[in-house]
Amino acid sequence: MRYFTVIMILSLMVSCSPAIEKKPFASVDIDVLYQDSLSIRAIEIMGNSLAFAANKGTFGTIDLKTGKVRANIEKYHTSIPEFRAIAHTPTDFFMLSVANPALLYKTGESGTMKLVYMEESDAVFYDAMTFWNDREGIAVGDSMNGCMSIIITRDGGSTWAKLPCSRLPEGIQGEGAFAASNTNIKTIGNNTWIGTTQRTLYSKDKGKTWKAFDTPIQTEEPTQGIYSIDFYNDKIGVVIGGDYTKPENTIANKAITKDGGKTWRLLANGKAPGYKSCIRFVPNSNAKGIVAVGFTGIVYSSNMGYTWQELSNEPFYTIRFQNDSVAYAAGKNRIAKLTFKP
Repeated sequence: MRYFTVIMILSLMVSCSPAIEKKPFASVDIDVLYQDSLSIRAIEIMGNSLAFAANKGTFGTIDLKTGKVRANIEKYHTSIPEFRAIAHTPTDFFMLSVANPALLYKTGESGTMKLVYMEESDAVFYDAMTFWNDREGIAVGDSMNGCMSIIITRDGGSTWAKLPCSRLPEGIQGEGAFAASNTNIKTIGNNTWIGTTQRTLYSKDKGKTWKAFDTPIQTEEPTQGIYSIDFYNDKIGVVIGGDYTKPENTIANKAITKDGGKTWRLLANGKAPGYKSCIRFVPNSNAKGIVAVGFTGIVYSSNMGYTWQELSNEPFYTIRFQNDSVAYAAGKNRIAKLTFKP
């Protein structure tokens, strides 16, 4: 009984202790891991490796322990695809090209890549891809024939099927998604959110049914809209974008939701940052920490996006966090390790 009482006292002391809150970021160290004459917009952390895919048909991995780079080139007949979307399961790696024809490759035999989906049309343009689990995955592309292009696999990526427009919200003229950072889609459990140039799409059942929700993001020009979306949990999410042709514009280019994407409210409207191509919550930050990157540099918020500070003017297109202080980013001609410091 005495030992039980001691355990109870210790447990109460632990439970009543105030949570240790991490200090906000004040700087970032940038260590370049890979350089080549490429536009790299898609990266994924896969265990101890960082996978990437780029233009010029190039794809590969970086060993995060040794720094060793393995790169290869995938050609389709005489054409060289441009890859801007990748994803992975515990057993396979996937990459998807933009433009016509859309080419989706899956890990094949003997280290080669196998073509598992192809779509040909002058209007085809896929933007992002991810998986809910080791069997079910999704990719999104621009509107065709009256709705957004969404393809889904339910067999681990061996086969993919395109959803008919009858199962999707009616499209908006000119609606698409920007293939800027492979972050147009976010999944948590069965929930799926897609940021388009015009609005957000939401599915509660892994792509079986969909709803559309408006956002206050500016969308008057073809170069404006949501470029990136992220959710910290099934309620709190953020979107960012703007206009890459007018990157200094800070009006209506970032917003937050606290009800799972049903309603959105502008953040720091009229204040920095302007255009960014990728936004990510900092892990273990209670949704307060947010980092956004673009060719205009790296910015950070410690208060859920209400105010921001520039940490670096170094340009990147996309970023993925490994933990709450280390991330990997890619952009023009390089991939780097980012270490955030208080």
